[in-house]
Amino acid sequence: MARIFDVVEYPSEMTDEIVHRFPEVGVADLRIGSQVIVRESQRAVFFRGGQALDSFGPGTHTIVTANVPKLIDLIGKAFNDRTPFTAEIYYVSMKEFADRKWGTPQPIIVRNPGVGLGVALLQGFGSYSFQVNDPQQFITQIVGAQGTYKTSEIENRLRNMLLSKLQDILGETTQKRNVLDLIGLTEELGAGVRAKAQDDFAAIGLTLKSFYIGNLKPSEKSAEELRAMGMLDMNVYTQLQAADAMREAANNPFGGAGLTAGIGAGVGLGNIISQSMQGVNAGQNNQAPAQNAAAGGATPSVMTPSEAATVLRVAEEDVVAAIQSGDLKAKKIGNAYRISKEALDEFLKG
Repeated sequence: MARIFDVVEYPSEMTDEIVHRFPEVGVADLRIGSQVIVRESQRAVFFRGGQALDSFGPGTHTIVTANVPKLIDLIGKAFNDRTPFTAEIYYVSMKEFADRKWGTPQPIIVRNPGVGLGVALLQGFGSYSFQVNDPQQFITQIVGAQGTYKTSEIENRLRNMLLSKLQDILGETTQKRNVLDLIGLTEELGAGVRAKAQDDFAAIGLTLKSFYIGNLKPSEKSAEELRAMGMLDMNVYTQLQAADAMREAANNPFGGAGLTAGIGAGVGLGNIISQSMQGVNAGQNNQAPAQNAAAGGATPSVMTPSEAATVLRVAEEDVVAAIQSGDLKAKKIGNAYRISKEALDEFLKG
């Protein structure tokens, strides 16, 4: 004979469970007069035959046709309303599931008006929290007949929803602001994502309680990765690779880790390309004066470290070392040094 449950409860904190079905497998044999106990942070949704009949808040509830009126149509009046019937009860956690993590698995491409090429790549991470708002809708839309439903089962879906809204917000904001402005607007951007995501969360019975941007920064994608994404044409890509190779070969301290290490910054992408192209042109324009100087001709009035190294017949890194030690006076413009003929003469005099 099937067991009839006179008392149904789920005394669990539901730390990582959103929904727990009683029983987890099959159906429970209940009857009019059975009691359902619901904890303070729970709601219980009463199902029979795949149909939601009612929901119960915190407290002890006795099943009667008054609080589950649809039962009268399902079980009839036989045996003075004491007929056993099968049903399922879904316990839903109503607490806020806080400190859930999100991040950008791939950089988000945004406009960067007035800076470089006008585009940038951003990466970010942060946290969010959510809460069940409509238990019956959440069970119907998401859980189905599962025995348990945990936070890990829906987090990927929620993160995708949030990243979609973040990308929309960034796209709208960068129509008028550049990337430097964005990095200082994390609170406003977070509020925008919350507002945009509420309808999507509500559609599955949830509420987005909070969304925080912990960090929003330029990506560190390399030139190779950017080209694969279609962000660089072959001409610019080749120039960047060549510039990197030259700088790394010379171990130039003021060049840092090379051009491509900073490409993902977005803020400087166009400027880096521009400087690279200007450097190539400048090298071509100044090649003859430098060669003349090396051959004993006139020294240029203004020189790059490379040209000064040609005049001095030393490695470029030796010139840079002299500049950084203060022995050779030079003017730094952006990431480049320029040396006057007078400063070089003074340096040679010791």
